[in-house]
Amino acid sequence: MALVGKPAPSFDMPAIMPNGETEQVRLEQYRGKWVVLFFYPHDFTFVCPTEITALSTAYDRFANLGAEIIGVSTDSPHVHKAWIQQSPDKGGIGPINYPLASDWTHDVSRRYMVYVPEEGAAYRGLFIINPDGVVEYEVVHNLNVGRSVDETLRVLQAIQAGGLCPVDWTPGKPLLKV
Repeated sequence: MALVGKPAPSFDMPAIMPNGETEQVRLEQYRGKWVVLFFYPHDFTFVCPTEITALSTAYDRFANLGAEIIGVSTDSPHVHKAWIQQSPDKGGIGPINYPLASDWTHDVSRRYMVYVPEEGAAYRGLFIINPDGVVEYEVVHNLNVGRSVDETLRVLQAIQAGGLCPVDWTPGKPLLKV
């Protein structure tokens, strides 16, 4: 189970990489880096492409913080590839800057406690995993509510600040002193 302060559940999934090739992605290969692991329900839907393309647009902002992004759904690698290869004006998303992994066994979604059996899909779960493989942050949204890229970046920066961050803290603001 994925719990804040505990080691993130390991995973090994096929993924469509930014170059369009299929490769395995494993949590262990990201040791030493921050990981923003997010689950979404399905390809070729309505809210999902808004999140996926927004995260892709912000990819360099995450990379500058030493973070890698991995998207996960229960769709197959073939569906991911078709979605990426199709242009946005025809229902696709076009190329993106990070891997889209396929949890088609639903094992990873279950271990991260975001699986919705009635849908055969995952809730919109987002996990920030530190370089040692420990879950630092998790948030789960219902299927119809998209997440905020800016809030994800803010939380990542707050965690990396290494201190007590008050409400609405942003980089440059003081940390709380105790």
